[in-house]
Amino acid sequence: MQGERVEAYPEVPPETLRGAVRRITVVGEEVLHRRCRAVSDEEFGTPELAGLVDDMFAAMWVAEGVGLAANQIGVDLQGFVWDCLDESGARHVGHIFNPVLDELPAADRRLVEAEEGCLSVPGPYLGLARPDFAVVRGRDLAGRSLVIQGHDYFARCLQHETDHLYGGLYIDRLSHRARKTVLRRMDDRKEKVFAKRATRAEQLERLR
Repeated sequence: MQGERVEAYPEVPPETLRGAVRRITVVGEEVLHRRCRAVSDEEFGTPELAGLVDDMFAAMWVAEGVGLAANQIGVDLQGFVWDCLDESGARHVGHIFNPVLDELPAADRRLVEAEEGCLSVPGPYLGLARPDFAVVRGRDLAGRSLVIQGHDYFARCLQHETDHLYGGLYIDRLSHRARKTVLRRMDDRKEKVFAKRATRAEQLERLR
């Protein structure tokens, strides 16, 4: 069950094996730059929402990501998935809908700068400071309340993906010059990234 510790988990999550691989949206596409729609009460517990989680996992695996938001596969809904290691080596796997980040007290905010990238900005990474602890509250597939805490890299993942659902990308937090640098590097590298994703999609089909 999500939020509980388990002794082991499959290297390729079952959601990934069930999901359809969808194209990942790229910076500049309108769905990435506006606030997504909240999931309604009527949508929780439906096969359609479960299928969306599976598809997000499949797209994330193909792109070798640690997190992916619904609008990154073109779906205008507030939800994201993750499969992320933290600095201790603990693996975190899950999903959340309608997430809201807690506002941390100033005393609990320790900014750490680390390289950050994005599946929708294919190729480059650049340093960005974020708090090393995050708490996000939302709901699971069935509509049950969730509270997810993350430290270090997992905290960065939770913040990054929540940003997506409010129309933000990590490059929006960079200086104008740094943003231009990232976009230039993306143009140079994106075709190699897309080719690798195509190869991974073929590998996933063989695993099924």
